[in-house]
Amino acid sequence: MRYPVLFSSARYLVLCWLMLISLSAHSAPPYENLIKELFPEATRIGDQLQDFPVVPVYQVTNLIGYAYQSQELVNLPGFSGKPIKLLIGLDIKGRFSGVKVLAHHEPVFLHGLGQKPLFDFVDQYAGRSLTSQIIIDSSRVAEVTENGPVYIDGVSKATVSVIIINDTILSSALQVARNKLEGFEQQPAAIPKQDLFEPLDWQQLLQQGYVKHWQLSREPVERSLGQSLDNYLELYIEDEDDPRFSDIYYAYLNAPIIGRNLLGEEGFQRLIKGLKPGEQAFAVLSEGLYPHVPSNFKPGTVPNRIALEQNKLAIELRDLNALGEEIGFQAAGIPDFEHAHLFRVKGLAGFNPGIESSLKLNVELKRNHLIRDQAEFTSNYLLPERLFDIVEIKEEVKDPLWLRLWKDRAWQVAVVVLSLVLLVYVFVRQHHFSRHPWFHHFRWAYLIYTLFFLGFYAQGQLSVVNIYTLFLSIYDGFDINIFLLDPVIFILWSFTFVSLFLWGRGLFCGWLCPFGALQEMLSWLAKKLELKQWKVPEPWHRRLILAKYPILVILVAMSFISLTLAEQLAEIEPFKTSITLVFIREWPFVIYAVLLLALGMFIHKFYCRYLCPLGAGLAVLGRLRIFSWLTRIDKCGSPCQLCKRRCEINAIHQDGRIDYDECIQCLECIVILNDQTQCVDALQKRKKQRQPQTPEAQSTAQSIDVVQLHPGTTG
Repeated sequence: MRYPVLFSSARYLVLCWLMLISLSAHSAPPYENLIKELFPEATRIGDQLQDFPVVPVYQVTNLIGYAYQSQELVNLPGFSGKPIKLLIGLDIKGRFSGVKVLAHHEPVFLHGLGQKPLFDFVDQYAGRSLTSQIIIDSSRVAEVTENGPVYIDGVSKATVSVIIINDTILSSALQVARNKLEGFEQQPAAIPKQDLFEPLDWQQLLQQGYVKHWQLSREPVERSLGQSLDNYLELYIEDEDDPRFSDIYYAYLNAPIIGRNLLGEEGFQRLIKGLKPGEQAFAVLSEGLYPHVPSNFKPGTVPNRIALEQNKLAIELRDLNALGEEIGFQAAGIPDFEHAHLFRVKGLAGFNPGIESSLKLNVELKRNHLIRDQAEFTSNYLLPERLFDIVEIKEEVKDPLWLRLWKDRAWQVAVVVLSLVLLVYVFVRQHHFSRHPWFHHFRWAYLIYTLFFLGFYAQGQLSVVNIYTLFLSIYDGFDINIFLLDPVIFILWSFTFVSLFLWGRGLFCGWLCPFGALQEMLSWLAKKLELKQWKVPEPWHRRLILAKYPILVILVAMSFISLTLAEQLAEIEPFKTSITLVFIREWPFVIYAVLLLALGMFIHKFYCRYLCPLGAGLAVLGRLRIFSWLTRIDKCGSPCQLCKRRCEINAIHQDGRIDYDECIQCLECIVILNDQTQCVDALQKRKKQRQPQTPEAQSTAQSIDVVQLHPGTTG
């Protein structure tokens, strides 16, 4: 073996890996500069608004649009499991001024296609209107329609990522438009019946649920804060026997049966006239230790203690100021509340009074000038359906994103599932099928399918990056939707996980890994070309196979410290370069992948045996396998060494034992065992049947037979 050549190659591998890490690093321009790129005509950029996370952009004194970060409004996980952070510009007419990528962890762009296809994709949104239906369809990009859908070009090999980006852009922009732009008001799906009225006093309003009474006692508050209320400076507890912390009453006022009874006929009419089209109103009244507004509450502002929420979206409540003070409460029997306010809900918020909403109380108390404690409490509010005329909104109900992707790739899913069923059937009946002369042809056909269909076409190459995603998802709160986004990867991972407990690592590594299949094909070619094969000495081999385990530990540990750096370090895997991008990539990546494949032509499956962190992870779990399917007999290892010599991965010990941590389950040892012309045990039995001998002569003949049948073996 040419050790200087091997060590020189190793140095080049390390050098290439370091270059790949540096190429993968990227930085984002300053935030202010990006906003100016989105709005070239801007002369002033304001501060982020307090009531909604957008930045107003002005030309002199005219508002021309808003810029915002997508993660402030939408938190859809990308294919990596982490959100894709975008800076989005939306003008006052609801048109995109542009989209910029702030940060992301999508492997296909960071370590595959590069950043340019991603930037080119988001650039297509500039000038598109939120009122248009935007569809990703590369085949119809050239179509131009006046009022129909707008088609934009997708990114080949990054389907999942671009769909997530599109959903992030559109859903966040819709929230901004509904909250800040005129003409984007979301009409309520339930309209209060104006002719429904009957006189009701305060107690009757409470009994029928029109006014919600929410009494929050001290005990749950102290439990949530972890402190006795006596420890807080701003609370003066006058009556120790009074268990109340907050005593809150609130009601939706646009329904006449509620508003007219609470405010009186004149007050109700003044309220309705004071509201803008689409706006709605709430009354909130409270008493107790912690009312719904502090003593220094500024009229006309948004209260910081209470918030309205519906469909997981915050809906702004703003004090009606003078209008509320002029109207007053007229319901018979209503108590005299120390704090009573009317609040406005803007039409842009899209509040629907016919479905359940919730009022949230934010409790923030100071123990001293340094320490503040916080807790949040919620009360649900649902009015009877008979109070409203329900308006049918004809809106397309979309399937979940993952389901749409599965439907689009239905035939690929079917092919993958059938191929896995076939593989399981062959493995379960491996002794039966391995006896047939066509078994080797079947294995090569399956490897060709794995490389060209699973790898190049369906993009089913598993990676250590998938392990990052799994661990980080478990750490952050497991969400299966992340893994369902790629049906082929999900099926392969699910199948591989189950197979680890049945067969160990080998089923995936020997049959379902596209890069592994490519290495086996190049190794076969090398032998046909009569290239000298380098055999790593046994002691060195046993040490080198351990190298992939610390690589795995470092990569996984780094993913919890810096996911970006972990993804850059994952370039030790040549999968993206060779399988995903078919070597169409920057030259350092290509040289690195080619160098690994070239080494594999001299040392069988060099990368799989000594460097692959994915194989290491699978081997660890594979130790939990239930069965050891590869049959061994007494003569395996002593005297026969044929299986060990034929095992190119060197996963058979000198004594005949299978090393399942390294075995790729090619089943060649089973073929030998079941072949009457190769297995020593079968040959000896046939010899004995043909030539009966004395025990002494028979023993001598057996030793001679082994040497004659398998020259170079020990025994």
